[in-house]
Amino acid sequence: MINQDKDSTICAIATPSGVGAIAVIRLSGKNAISITDKLFVSASGKHVLLNAKTHSLKFGKFVFENKVIDEVLVSVFRNPNSYTGEDTTEISCHGSQFIQQKILEVLTQNGCRFAQAGEFTLRAFLNGKLDLTQAEAVADIIASENESQLKLAMQQMRGGYSEQIEKLRQELIDFTALMELELDFSEEDVEFADRKKFISLINHTLSVIEKLVESFTLGNAIKKGIPVAIAGKPNVGKSTLLNKLLKEEKAIVSDIAGTTRDFIEDTLSVNGITYRFIDTAGLRHTADVLEAKGIERSYEKIKHASLLLFMADVNDDYKTIAADVKKLPVEAAQKIIVVLNKVDTFYNTCNAHDVEEAVATLTGLPAIAISAKNSNDAEKLLSLIEKTMIVQLPSNDFVVTNARHVDALATAGKALQQVKDGLEKKLSGDLVSIDIRTALQALGTITGKITNNDILGSIFTRFCIGK
Repeated sequence: MINQDKDSTICAIATPSGVGAIAVIRLSGKNAISITDKLFVSASGKHVLLNAKTHSLKFGKFVFENKVIDEVLVSVFRNPNSYTGEDTTEISCHGSQFIQQKILEVLTQNGCRFAQAGEFTLRAFLNGKLDLTQAEAVADIIASENESQLKLAMQQMRGGYSEQIEKLRQELIDFTALMELELDFSEEDVEFADRKKFISLINHTLSVIEKLVESFTLGNAIKKGIPVAIAGKPNVGKSTLLNKLLKEEKAIVSDIAGTTRDFIEDTLSVNGITYRFIDTAGLRHTADVLEAKGIERSYEKIKHASLLLFMADVNDDYKTIAADVKKLPVEAAQKIIVVLNKVDTFYNTCNAHDVEEAVATLTGLPAIAISAKNSNDAEKLLSLIEKTMIVQLPSNDFVVTNARHVDALATAGKALQQVKDGLEKKLSGDLVSIDIRTALQALGTITGKITNNDILGSIFTRFCIGK
């Protein structure tokens, strides 16, 4: 259960433990400044924080029972001009874990309690400093591993997505109010809400919702990484390729067929986009129970991959390769690149690129002939992957990255479609209002206008302590 006790003063380490020369300990609550002031002595030997201006910085010593624990810098932020909207102090001390834990211990002995995961950001939400989508964006910013992830999180943090949702929601509320007003005059058979304008608004809202839901495919791929399965028969070089792409010996390479009995996965960032490369067990019929289990998992990874790199030996018959590609259990939306490996061992009479063109023609898919042992060839493959996936962030549109938002948007869209159908069938306002309220409820849960402890708990418990 997420703690919503706003009267207590909380404290936590706000920097990663044991990785820097400096650490920051954050306090927030009505007694944050007074508690810190009692334990802080400035360079002039005085307690100066009670009268310190907001956004000011003081140098001195953190002292308890006449013992100096550390020399520190204290930042003072007065409500409402702080991250949480409450009085806040941040104590910058040396990065020693002993010093950090000692300061926390002293703070809890003087009126603070340890903050729960995400409690600082929860208080920012409860105090109106952030809406729920912005609060969730904070966690995404912390977790971002490349430029694209950071850009999406910052876009959401700025609140444009929230503003769009709230504008649509308010327009729906205005029409709903007029329709419910009609219920008070039901005996007089009057209409305050223009049905044509209302249908037009619903059509516009449905269009926006559809666009946002569709954007989740891109947003989720950027946020979690684009899954790329490397599949093919045993000994075609799948593990060799994975190692070359990652530039480390991640997978065991052997001439023995069936070496990879389970999938091996790791990520690689290419021009700001994260790809999750998955080396799978070689696809073949086998009596080995463990290998068969690995092959079963391989098909699962193929099924859920956005891109499949189907590897084959360039020396094999190109018609057989094309036939194997066509047997793959893939959906229409999945992309496939046929990777013809081992050009360094090519012994056929024709050119390796002739095989590449023949396979591409027969399958209608991009094909590339490479040596998985060659770094330049690996780079060429990465370039082809980029061109195939074409991952580009829209400059003006908003991209949904949160599954919770998609579920809420889908619920709202379904309800609004029922409202539209009801209006076109000239159903009474009281019946239509039920579906309108469902849509408003769903949209409200996205930004936090309507929320409950279950939603807050699922969101803020994912945060790190100190944020």
